[in-house]
Amino acid sequence: MDVQTILKELESLGTERTKKVYMQQGAHEPLFGVATGAMKPIAKKIRINQALAEELYATGNYDAMYLAGMVADPKAMTEADFDRWMVSAYFYMISDFIVAVTLAETEYAQAVSDSWIATGEELYMSAGYSCYCWLLGSRKDEEFDREKLNTMLETVEKTIHSSPDRVKYAMNHFVLTVGVSYVPLHEKAVSVANAIGAVDVFRGKTKCSVPVAADEIQKAAAKGRLGFKRRNVRC
Repeated sequence: MDVQTILKELESLGTERTKKVYMQQGAHEPLFGVATGAMKPIAKKIRINQALAEELYATGNYDAMYLAGMVADPKAMTEADFDRWMVSAYFYMISDFIVAVTLAETEYAQAVSDSWIATGEELYMSAGYSCYCWLLGSRKDEEFDREKLNTMLETVEKTIHSSPDRVKYAMNHFVLTVGVSYVPLHEKAVSVANAIGAVDVFRGKTKCSVPVAADEIQKAAAKGRLGFKRRNVRC
């Protein structure tokens, strides 16, 4: 399959309703409004194809960029490639759910995430914290430096309420994920979650729904899900 053929297929799968939803989230033209689930048969046909993923991502079409993340080969991508992808990541669905998810399947994911968080730029920080969430929810606890994660939790506690909106959301989810998926710092995450309480995130003048980390950790514990790890990061 070539890019033009794929774009035509994506266009046939798009709906105005989904397109409107994506645009309300922050997407802009070009896009067709294709539901993620509707892309899976296309991704299955393509399988893993880094060259095609690069072409799809370069179109700037949101649906094609999302599909690029589904068929990309993380093992064929360098740290510079991910930095390059982030330049085009103009809203959080791309930075956190395309770039960060793909990055989470690499050996250098933590190092890149650390560098992005250190930039102080909203979407880079959001992607960095989001990548840690994908990592913590899928990799063994021993793959992480406990002291570094502890320091990150302390930083979140001190800065979350003064951070940009998307960073707030990702930080909140980071605390939640540590509390549920990283057993060595469960108690610390609970303490931080209680300290930060509810987190207000806005999209324009609209207040977004943000899970209260302390409540979500408690629910997971009640269901016996502490230490939960998913098999795969990408669908």
